[in-house]
Amino acid sequence: MATAADLDAMRRAIALAARGLGSTSPNPVVGCVITDASGRPVGEGFHQRAGGPHAEIHALRDAGERACGGTAYVTLEPCNHTGRTGPCAQALAEAGIARVVYAVADPNPGAAGGADTLRAAGVQVEQGLLADEAEAGNTAWLTSVRRGRPYVLWKYAATLDGRIAAADGTSRWISSPESRADVHRLRAEADAVVVGSGTARADDPHLAVRGIDGAVQPLRVVVDTDATAVKPGARVLDDAAPTLIAVADDAETGLPDVVRLPRDGRGLSVPALLDALFERGVRSVLLEGGPTLAGSFVAAGAVDAVVGYLAPVLLGEGRTALADAGITTITEALRLDVVETARIGTDLRITATPKER
Repeated sequence: MATAADLDAMRRAIALAARGLGSTSPNPVVGCVITDASGRPVGEGFHQRAGGPHAEIHALRDAGERACGGTAYVTLEPCNHTGRTGPCAQALAEAGIARVVYAVADPNPGAAGGADTLRAAGVQVEQGLLADEAEAGNTAWLTSVRRGRPYVLWKYAATLDGRIAAADGTSRWISSPESRADVHRLRAEADAVVVGSGTARADDPHLAVRGIDGAVQPLRVVVDTDATAVKPGARVLDDAAPTLIAVADDAETGLPDVVRLPRDGRGLSVPALLDALFERGVRSVLLEGGPTLAGSFVAAGAVDAVVGYLAPVLLGEGRTALADAGITTITEALRLDVVETARIGTDLRITATPKER
């Protein structure tokens, strides 16, 4: 039975893990809190960047000799393999940790088994404390491991009647400044930001993170099937962040940093695009538009979460947020579970995840 102290320590570890969002890929975000033998917090840490020390190592260094006989609270099962860093399970055992409480089992076959290693070393091991909360904080990485493709978050901003642009194509600005700033937070937490050719033509988007100190710039990806939307001098081709242009394997282009992919009936193959990004170390994607590309992702079953910014605005005419998604009747509708609502400036932000079909 978890005590109040156990819960407090794991909640702190979950909060610490969130500090690594956007900077640890292709590794997970992980937080760790260490208490001494009497239960007093003596060390904490989080995984700060790929290739750097893991959360447990930071916490052990913070705790020093006080870790001996204590408890380590970790959001993810301590790793059991040697990569760019050593196995955390072994480090915890060698430090004299008597008890390890972790929230979520590691689904990565190459790193799992830390719990067994700890038990073999005589360490008391407990699993599942605040597992739902820890999983939510690490959902992008966990999804990518379990599905073998990047986690996809589709973001859009629309009026209350579902329009993302007016009849004449103007769209700046439907959402509030606060919502637009919040989108930069989403970009900073993602490995890649993806738009389609329509958005590239209409908006000449920059797609880099602004206004967030220390943010790791995501890979900017434009899906430009026929290689006609991104021209030399486009803002997305500057040096503010890396850029990848996805084109059909039969398209003619002289642009650098191009990946060629097969076509499907809608344009480029969404599974092929996600495979190509996964091979490049991308574990989380922020899909920013537009409606045609979003429809392709929904039709492919490749949207894991939706964030909609709804502005108190009515237009009546204009483009809708989602184009053809392969849904022809109400019984085929993709129904969602609302997991969060929040007021952002004058807008309402709704976060939802697809129900299992």
